[in-house]
Amino acid sequence: MRTLIAVAAMLIALASPAMAVEVTESVTLPYPVDKVWQQIGPFCNVGAWHPAVESCTLRQRDGAQERVLALKGGGAIEERLLSSSASSHRIRYSILASPLPVKDYSASLSAAPAGKGTRVVWKARYTSNGASDEETRKAISGIFTSGFDGLKQKLASR
Repeated sequence: MRTLIAVAAMLIALASPAMAVEVTESVTLPYPVDKVWQQIGPFCNVGAWHPAVESCTLRQRDGAQERVLALKGGGAIEERLLSSSASSHRIRYSILASPLPVKDYSASLSAAPAGKGTRVVWKARYTSNGASDEETRKAISGIFTSGFDGLKQKLASR
């Protein structure tokens, strides 16, 4: 009987959907929200401030705006804009194709006034695919924080 219960528990665990991983990173920048939004709001502008992005190309597909991010060192990430709101300073997007070990990836990037500056929050939700949750969490977090570093440099030079 004990063996039967153990086998049943294992089968249930294998049949259960993978749990979604969530990653959130934020930074407070000493610039007004409108100045920050000018950088993060335009969907393809990420190519102007993220250090891992060589270039960004926009395209229209099935009535939606998409971007192809050519990565420095090779590779590309294809993403679809899900929503954009200039009034709430927030964009949402999903990954269509990528070398990252994730699937069902959706993310948001937002900016909000914070004292005399702006708080920028980058959030993602996905399922790990081919790597552990810890490995993907570290990779996505690194992408976000290096993006914030590039955004700081871009804003400081303006």
